[in-house]
Amino acid sequence: MSGSDPKASDAKVLSTEPLMIKDALWTKLVKINYKDPLGKERTWEAAERSTRPTTSLVDGVGIVAILSHPQNGPSLLLQKQFRPPINKVAIEVPAGLVDEGESAAECAVRELREETGYHGVAGEVSPILFNDPGFCNTNLNMVHVNVDLSLPENQDLKPELEENEFIEVFSTPLKDLYTECKKLEEQGYAIDARVGTLAEGIEIARRWKLYS
Repeated sequence: MSGSDPKASDAKVLSTEPLMIKDALWTKLVKINYKDPLGKERTWEAAERSTRPTTSLVDGVGIVAILSHPQNGPSLLLQKQFRPPINKVAIEVPAGLVDEGESAAECAVRELREETGYHGVAGEVSPILFNDPGFCNTNLNMVHVNVDLSLPENQDLKPELEENEFIEVFSTPLKDLYTECKKLEEQGYAIDARVGTLAEGIEIARRWKLYS
């Protein structure tokens, strides 16, 4: 392990093996029987999360946390986290699962504080988004959270990570997000689809001068 503080890049997959249904805590595999537009009966293999609260329409949230820099313009808060399914460190936005009785906005503010130490104010909440609808039913809301860096509570950051969480937090100017994603991929990082899609949107808006 490099240095005194553990880093996301210190993690690695040791082995992979089949998961028995009785041992699955977070997901399950299902076979779906359905009828196509021509009336033909077909089957589909899919994965489902088993943790969605009964009070929520979504599994979790992704957080578009904007750091307000009076001098340098807005930056996007990002994090590096090792993801065993891909055996890589992923570049992600802060995110987390919704608790029972919790709204998406409340979840976003809580998860941001726990994962990064930043205190923010929730704003726009996206429509319900499905991560990979051809494979699983996992869904989420993207929540915009504004972080005022001048506030005292955002000076001495104290994340509240769980014992199995190793998260490295950094930020990048919004205007540079697309090029930053390309650089990070070249360095061996995996780009989470939420980060990449946001970067693509900014780049498309720039190239087509949608907001000139």
